Amino acid sequence: MASPGGTSSGSSHPLNSGSGEDLQAIIHLKKLKRMISNRESARRSRMRKQQHLDELMAQANQLRKENRQLLTNLSLTKQHYAAVEYENSVLRAQVMELSSRLQSLDEILDYLNVSNMSVADTSTSGAWNCSYMNQPIMASADTMFYY
Repeated sequence: MASPGGTSSGSSHPLNSGSGEDLQAIIHLKKLKRMISNRESARRSRMRKQQHLDELMAQANQLRKENRQLLTNLSLTKQHYAAVEYENSVLRAQVMELSSRLQSLDEILDYLNVSNMSVADTSTSGAWNCSYMNQPIMASADTMFYY
């Protein structure tokens, strides 16, 4: 049997066994329970939503912090890269300079060796001693670089 509000009571008791006021009280009580249950469910839903929002905010803050750290590391790496690039360019220039000096010294040695042979061939007294010309030229690294 349907209640006057259009809903069935769902009770095992026959609806017409009590007075109309009892029926209205039961319907009112059920509506009240349902309203309280709905409010509690909505409250739990809001709490879950707030908790999820808090977790997302914490995650966003953590990601921002990591992003700042990564940007700092990237900046430091770029600076280190630029310093290494500069050092490499200086070293390349030094290699070119040293190669040029070595080539010049080789040319001088070749010239001196040719001159030494011609002097030894034309020398009749043998007093001309050019043994120092066949000695290797030694230089330390600190004498080669000027800053």
